[in-house]
This record gives sequence, C-alpha cells and structure tokens, in this order.
Amino acid sequence: MLLCLTANHRNASLDVLERLSVGAPSATRALVDDELFVAGAVVLATCNRFEAYLDIDEPLTGGEAVAVESVVEAMAEASDIPVDSLRASVTVHSGADAAAHLFAVTSGLESVVVGEDEISGQVRRALDSARIEGTTSGELERLFQKATHTSRGIRNRTGLGGSHRSLVRFALELASSRVADWSAARVLVVGTGRYASRTVEAVRARGAVDIGVFSPSGRAAAFAAKHGLQPAADFADAAAHADVVITCTADAVVHADAFTSGHRVLVIDLGLPRNVDPAVGRVDGVELLDLETIRLHAPLEEFSAHADARSIVGDAAAEFTADREAGPAITALRTEVLGVVEQEIARARARGAGDETEAALRHLAGVLLHRPSVRIRELAVDGRLDEVTAALETLHGLTVDDQGTAEGQVWSASA
Repeated sequence: MLLCLTANHRNASLDVLERLSVGAPSATRALVDDELFVAGAVVLATCNRFEAYLDIDEPLTGGEAVAVESVVEAMAEASDIPVDSLRASVTVHSGADAAAHLFAVTSGLESVVVGEDEISGQVRRALDSARIEGTTSGELERLFQKATHTSRGIRNRTGLGGSHRSLVRFALELASSRVADWSAARVLVVGTGRYASRTVEAVRARGAVDIGVFSPSGRAAAFAAKHGLQPAADFADAAAHADVVITCTADAVVHADAFTSGHRVLVIDLGLPRNVDPAVGRVDGVELLDLETIRLHAPLEEFSAHADARSIVGDAAAEFTADREAGPAITALRTEVLGVVEQEIARARARGAGDETEAALRHLAGVLLHRPSVRIRELAVDGRLDEVTAALETLHGLTVDDQGTAEGQVWSASA
C-alpha cells in the first residue's frame, strides 16, 4: 500500500515547513529500519513542501492509520513540532490518490507557480537520495519513474510545457515592480549551489549585468569564475553597495545587523530554512520579499492547460494502479510459460543443442508473452481483471494470488 503525507504551501505554515526541512529527513532511515510495516520511504523536501512517500507492507489491520500516526510522531519529534500541530498540517493520500498526487506534484500542478520547471528535478533527486540511503523499494521506484514519465508527457502535450516557469522567475517578476531598471541594478547573490546558478540565469534574463556572489562557505571565487561574476569577501560590505540581495543557500542566516540603516535595498529570501531573519525587513530602507510573501501573490492557473494536465495525471494514476493490479496475473502467466521454456531448454541441451537454440527459445517466449501481458494491463485499466483470472484458470488451470504465484499444472511438450 502506498501512502503520502504532505505538508505544503496550501495546508502548512512556513514555520512548520521550515522545521520539517531541517529535522524530518533524519527520521526517514529510522522509519524503514524500525517500523516492521514500512518497506520503503522517499522524502521530498522543497521550499514549499515536505512530503513522505511510504511503501507499507500488507496485510496489516488498520495499517494506514498506524503508519500515518507512526510517521507523524517520528517527524514531529525529529522536527521539534508538537504532534497535534503537525497532524493538523498534514494531508494524507493513499493508493491511487498517492500516485495521482505525486504525478501532479512532479508536473508542477501543485506548485506555488503552476507548471514550474524545477520541481521535476527535485523529485528525481529525492529518489536518488533514497537510493543512496537505502530506503527506497521496488514499488516506490516504479511510482517515481512513472511520475517522471507523466511530467514529460504533460510538458509535451499541454500549454504548460516550454513556459520556463519557476519560483525564482516569479520572485523576480514581483521584484520588478521595485526595480526600475535591472541593467542598472547592483545584484548580490548569496549561495553557490544549483539554486544559485538558476538564480544567476534568471537575473541575467532580466537584464542584470552587475552581479556579485557571496558564499558563507568560502566558495564564492570558484563560483564567480565559472559564471562570470564578482566574488565578495565580506557580506556586509557587499550588501551596503547592492540594490538587490538574493539569498539561496543552506549555509547561513542573515541578521539585521548586516544591513546599514537608511540604505535602500530589496532582499529576496528564496531559502528554506530561511536565509534571512524576518527582523531584516524592519531595518530602515530594507524591503524583504520572502517565501511567505511570494506564495501569497502566486498567479492564477491557466485553466485550459491546467485542466488538460489534470486529465493526463488522472489517466496516469489509473494506469499505474491498474498495472499494479495486473502484476500478479502477468507474473503467474510468465512463470508458467518460462517454466515450460526451461524444461524444453534442458531437453534440448540433453540432445546436444547449443546456445543458439536456448536463445531462440527464450526469444520465442518473450514474443509469445508480450501481447497477452499488454492485453492484461488494458483489461485492468478497464476494470476487467476478473475476466483475466477466469481466462487463466480456464485456459491454463492457474489460480492467481495477490503475490503473482499460481497454482496449476505446468506442462511440457512430448518428445
């Protein structure tokens, strides 16, 4: 059983998301190691959402309720959030709904900026991290791969594709009402990671040419050389000469004493956890644009493209669920056919046949299995799996169980 627990910009405060982004990832490994019913877990943490995707072993009486409560308690403790507060900030999706939610998230349909083009990469990296940590499972691998495939289909087939939406670009759109001429503005970027690179690209697309970079971890010189920027050795000095400061790093928090009172500067905080202390916005001359403000000004969805994308997500979720339901029948059929093939290979070997005969028999088995497997999946999508199981029992004498094993007679051709 698949479960998704999501806290995002629609149902949780920025403070809850910030605490989760710091503490909750450490709880994932323990969930898989310590909870007997959690077969796998993938955590997705971005600046506007924290989600845990779980593969729950079945059967388990009250499995969903037990799993949800265990995860909430573990995440709350790791993030120093009262359990009741976190419980009130989490939405739970299960089964096909969990799949549909991930497909929508990966396609940018659940983002602050609908159709943003950064989230799909973040989803892929979440799966990569789970692989490294050893917390993923076969079912989660299949789920996340289908999510990536669905996202590509939406970008290719709807008006959301190729629009280059992103949170960075939207933040700069909001900032443009404060910045009269980007080409004359002095911009300071704080951070040297992947998000900082995206930020530099977006700022240049706005026309900025005077761009400096400061790195709390001392990597400014290398990043500046790579991107053609001016490295800054001291943040306070660089901020005192900047018109716009954009923070996107996990290495530091900027405090109010770093800014000169009276110097007019726009500070854009794209970090989660926060890179900028909210008190900075109270310094004379400083205007702070943080994620809380950005998401309050998110644009309305493009209704036609959004409806088309939602339709694709719904179809993909139905296909994913049907494919899972069809798995036992396909496995049972393959087990029977491949069992026969192994018998015939052994018989051929006994007569002196070589590798070419074995290869030909295996190829023939694959050809014979392809069309029935496709048809079983199609019937599963149509809700006609009962016809599949009846056919397997009638034609092959197979009784399929939920694990894909089958009881029946495996036959072999006579010599």
